[in-house]
Amino acid sequence: MSINDEVVSNQDRAAPANRDGYLPANWVHRPDNVHAVTTFRTGGVSTGDYSEFNLATHVGDEEQAVRDNRVKLADDLQLPSEPAWLDQVHSNKVIRVEEVTVGQSDKQADASVTSMKGLVCAVLTADCLPVFFCDQAGTEVAVAHAGWRGLHAGIISNTVKAMKSPASEILVSLGPAIGPLSFEVGEEVFYAFADKNEANKEAFEATTKGHYLCDIYQLARLELESVGIAKIAGGDCCTYRENHRFYSYRRQQNTGRMASLIWFQ
Repeated sequence: MSINDEVVSNQDRAAPANRDGYLPANWVHRPDNVHAVTTFRTGGVSTGDYSEFNLATHVGDEEQAVRDNRVKLADDLQLPSEPAWLDQVHSNKVIRVEEVTVGQSDKQADASVTSMKGLVCAVLTADCLPVFFCDQAGTEVAVAHAGWRGLHAGIISNTVKAMKSPASEILVSLGPAIGPLSFEVGEEVFYAFADKNEANKEAFEATTKGHYLCDIYQLARLELESVGIAKIAGGDCCTYRENHRFYSYRRQQNTGRMASLIWFQ
């Protein structure tokens, strides 16, 4: 199966326009008016280490290349507005996009939420986990940037708290992140999560002394379940191993970023 065939087969009507080169979010009974995708690394104009579809301005890529890639992104998906790009700092801060658009909120955050039609929430990743949220009625959406630091700090719980919808009505899709066979961490990460919640130990597998394989998808599921969210989909990609599709900071530190976007109409 080719990449484009996979995108179409998993599409579930995720984007209203050109679907080539975009990975639709996987949902449990997604509302028809909610659109959520993650970009692949291919199809843009960036070169060298950032080849090809880098959407981040902070990684050293040429500014014009990033601008051109962002224009292509908007045109391909017929985005209803400019994405609310965040200044991500591995925090647990969540902002509302409608406040950002009128200049009432600092963009330094790692998740955004909106209950306004046509506003686009966005995060940039290259191994960290993008987590999509929407309510069953299709009246509120959010996306979070969840690396292990953000996860430990509570970015997922804070995103759920920032939403107006009750947890029982929230659907979640886990976007592409580094997989459990590739994400090796030290014992300081293991003990940080184990001390926070004993159940988190099931997301780690000991390898050599002081080292563990970490399942960031499982850590996210445990956090989501702890705040009452049961309808969770996705979590079957590995950005580190799938070099042809995704950027990976752990594989190559000087690299681009994918964008994960969500909005409703």
